Amino acid sequence: MEPVIGKTADNVARSIALLEEAAAKGAQLAVLPELCNTGYVFESRLEVRALAEEIPDGPSTRAWMEAARRLDMHIVAGITEKSGEVFYNSAVIVGPSGYVGRYRKAHLWGEEALYFTPGDLGFPVFDTPLGRIGCQICYDCWFPESFRLAALQGAELICVPTNWVPIPGQDPKREAMANILVMAAAHSNSIFIVAADRVGTERGQPFIGQSLIVGHTGWPVAGPASVDKEEVLIAEINLAEARRKRNWNDFNQVLRDRRTDIYDRMLGSNSKPGWH
Repeated sequence: MEPVIGKTADNVARSIALLEEAAAKGAQLAVLPELCNTGYVFESRLEVRALAEEIPDGPSTRAWMEAARRLDMHIVAGITEKSGEVFYNSAVIVGPSGYVGRYRKAHLWGEEALYFTPGDLGFPVFDTPLGRIGCQICYDCWFPESFRLAALQGAELICVPTNWVPIPGQDPKREAMANILVMAAAHSNSIFIVAADRVGTERGQPFIGQSLIVGHTGWPVAGPASVDKEEVLIAEINLAEARRKRNWNDFNQVLRDRRTDIYDRMLGSNSKPGWH
């Protein structure tokens, strides 16, 4: 979708129209872009403060909870969150029965560091009737540890609200680097990934679209979507396959084959003096 900076009520209404379109096509889970209720390119911390909302009691989350109940679906949506005077780039997860949980972006990009606090919730995985679901947000996808730690907790699907921007050196004839990263993460962890990007240009910053749904083998099962148009992608996936088919052959299973005897279980947190 294409949010408009500062137009929270309009953005949420537009998101619900798209959710209704997805539900009419049979969607049981829908993912919306990063900060889709407020827009992304803020000019000041005061602007963030004026637009940020509490979770789950803010109006955006309440509207999405009502939509989830009415449409009988789970929704993952990017939201500008406030907790007291602290602000987070967050994702909220809601379902037909109400609030499920939240994720706070761990790796901040660019000027986000001026406005947001890095996430303090780790990489939680939520049990839902559909399966075990985790979240990442945009720049988190550049850190393979993020996906691996979720997979080790049993995640079968990672939902990625995102606002991907152009990357220098991108070959226009090839898929976006962001697409390659999530495809690789899905393959190397045997998990499904749904990445929902925004489109349009906001305060001079262009966004690249190209949302996609990736199967546990790493190949897209829907998308990439358009680079410049709002669009609903639909795919039917069986989350159980993320675990059932994790054995690649008679010898290899990607999570089991990790060499925890030669590298730290938390992927490189060894702090011994002289360790390089």
